[in-house]
Amino acid sequence: MEFINPFAIFVAAVASLIVGFIWYNPKVFGTIWMRESGLTEERLKNGNMAVIFLLALLFAFMLALALPLLVVHQTSAMSLVNGDVTTAMPSFHAFMDDYGDSFRTFKHGALHGTLSGLFIATPILSITALFERKSYKYVLVNCGYWMVTLCIMGAIISGWH
Repeated sequence: MEFINPFAIFVAAVASLIVGFIWYNPKVFGTIWMRESGLTEERLKNGNMAVIFLLALLFAFMLALALPLLVVHQTSAMSLVNGDVTTAMPSFHAFMDDYGDSFRTFKHGALHGTLSGLFIATPILSITALFERKSYKYVLVNCGYWMVTLCIMGAIISGWH
């Protein structure tokens, strides 16, 4: 039984970039983000966008690989047998027969993705912003992005199996 769809991992990673294109667009939150970050159009144009987007995709892929531990309950059961179901005891197979697809929905993945954004991404970004003396608007824009992004990524990873 395959618990994680590799294509879903890839699509979840790409989804983070798509959400970013929308979220940080000047007509959405981009203007606020630029002002609160202290960035200018000139400074943004000076970056190597190919490298930036390739690295962003790489990091999003890494995040998508870690998300199943948070959004797919069955990954915990698989860890009990080190991923090798051929050596698992009959009780493991009975458990998986009963609960193998439980909570594997887009809705449940979205819930856990959102909770990951709220309880993992938000504290990390907020602590950093406090020490960088960033404004509450900066925190709201960036934390909002990660809550929406992790919600979508979690939905894709949990629901698409």
